[in-house]
Amino acid sequence: MPNDRQPAAPTALVDAARHPIIPGFYPDPTICRVGDDHYIAQSSFEYSPGVPLWHSSDLLEWRQVGHALDGDPLFPAGRARASGGVYAPTLRHHDGRFWMITTDVSGDAGQLLTTAPAIEGPWGPALLIEGIRGIDPDIAWDDRGNCYVTFSSNDPRVTGIGQVRIDPERGIALEDPRPITRGTGLAHPEAPHLFRRGDWWYLLYAEGGTERGHCVSVGRSASPTGPFELFDGNPIFTRRSTVFPVQNAGHGDLVERADGTWAMVYLGVRPHGGTPLYHVNGRETFLAGVDWQDDWPVVVPDRFRIPPPETAFTDRFDQPDLDVRWVSPGAAPDAIAIPLPGGGIEIRPDAITDAGQAEAAPSLLAVRARDRTWRFEADASGLDGAALRVRMDDRHWAELRLVDGHAEVELAIGPVRQVLAISQPLAAPVTLRTEAVDGTFGGPDDLVFSVADAAGEQELVRIDGRYLSTEVASGFVGRVIGLRATISPVRFAEVRYAPTAHSAH
Repeated sequence: MPNDRQPAAPTALVDAARHPIIPGFYPDPTICRVGDDHYIAQSSFEYSPGVPLWHSSDLLEWRQVGHALDGDPLFPAGRARASGGVYAPTLRHHDGRFWMITTDVSGDAGQLLTTAPAIEGPWGPALLIEGIRGIDPDIAWDDRGNCYVTFSSNDPRVTGIGQVRIDPERGIALEDPRPITRGTGLAHPEAPHLFRRGDWWYLLYAEGGTERGHCVSVGRSASPTGPFELFDGNPIFTRRSTVFPVQNAGHGDLVERADGTWAMVYLGVRPHGGTPLYHVNGRETFLAGVDWQDDWPVVVPDRFRIPPPETAFTDRFDQPDLDVRWVSPGAAPDAIAIPLPGGGIEIRPDAITDAGQAEAAPSLLAVRARDRTWRFEADASGLDGAALRVRMDDRHWAELRLVDGHAEVELAIGPVRQVLAISQPLAAPVTLRTEAVDGTFGGPDDLVFSVADAAGEQELVRIDGRYLSTEVASGFVGRVIGLRATISPVRFAEVRYAPTAHSAH
């Protein structure tokens, strides 16, 4: 179909303080190194598969290699509410194996621990460690083989950040959790990571909340169990009360590189638009350098220059398995999407409850929006039932769908749902298109929905992007863009996503 909006041209290296190494809704990064290779894991919340995993040989360019919770019986897909599900993980390599620990806040109380011989798996089955009430668990071993889980406690008997010794092979706590620090007094001490450097054990943690007050602080001790002396200069990193284009910076994790230098990954958001500024792609993964002064870490935010991450893709679904980019809030992706012989995909419609209503989280086959401005197109085979949705959660979304030979666009903002536009009659095949473009209403961007067939393109509606932002919807996730079937199974021949050039900075 004709389109005069062209993908952005390749650019030179960019500042990793302003540009994420892994853009899009990939929050709460945790990192480890094995030899010359680096690995990252992140939160996935209600989306399945859980806990995306990435590999890099240079710390600058990253490739997704799978998920740590993919089909695990302790993580049944479709159970989590919006911004529920899997919270911040910790990824470590110990004794020849990868270990990942996390919290499924929509499952049974406790922490999920799983292990694998290689980052690609096989992972699991996961163990549920009971008796640890909280989120953001970390896992670390001392020289005597003791294994510690350090976590952000929501147990009233363990205030602030807690710690407990566990048996990781059996998945049991060996003692009652105990508090180890309340932080500096800022809100929500969380995201602890415990590691050793020289004679010191360091406790890196976040505080201030994951919004504009987010920051990274640190303490140290001669023992992994404390007591921890907090650094006088805390926080060691924050963007709060500045006009820097990346905000909410925090939730850091440190890694020592093979050459002995250190680096930190952390989350941040890129807000746009009018006050109070709106971010739409969720919390993203950034990279900073770390120096050491008097045995304390010093963050160097602008140390690294990175190639702009490659986010464009075309998927013809001509492989037997779905690409790792595809996720779903309502079911496991391979339960609702079936690659067809010769290419293309069939999407199954929403599950229907006993009351005859579609479940709140739709059977959506989705990818994360990863750029400031972008274009997403899907070639539909029929004229009824195919849908393309931009989603923040199950109450904040915009959907372009085919209905009896026409296209319509519906917007949901909380309890309000309204069909905004209806197309002229269409002839198959049809391309469904949505774009994020520079904002014209004062929001972070505009979402433009259009449809095209052999007769040409019809632009249907332009929506203020703030209505699909975290500041409006709340929660911890970012936009995803996906395919849906509103009635009987529907087929899509091809999907295309690409960043586009924009004039706003």
